[in-house]
Amino acid sequence: QVHLVESGGGSVQAGGSLRLSCAASGITIRNECMAWFRQAPGKAREGVAIIYPVGGATYYGASVKGRFTIVQDNAENTVYLQMDSLKPEDTAMYYCAAGGRCSIATADAPAYWGKGTLVTVSA
Repeated sequence: QVHLVESGGGSVQAGGSLRLSCAASGITIRNECMAWFRQAPGKAREGVAIIYPVGGATYYGASVKGRFTIVQDNAENTVYLQMDSLKPEDTAMYYCAAGGRCSIATADAPAYWGKGTLVTVSA
């Protein structure tokens, strides 16, 4: 059974940083696409970042490119999302996702989801 457990969310002022963690069990992350999505109140779930299993290539959504970084620790079976230069519009529930179709273009792509961690950025 696959479990993805996010942590690291919280409240921060604009311009600040947070690092989210996603601890995986039931899968080996180096063999899977691992991704982060987010969902703000009243908005659709949006793909943020993805890391691919072969070569570790990464891809980011346009709204976070240059500010967020996705990395994985295979020894810990954990994926991280380093978020810098945070903006109020980054406020959302952040979800870890794994497997399925390797894409952040649609929330239908991943096979597995965590329950999310809340990030609030104040102006």
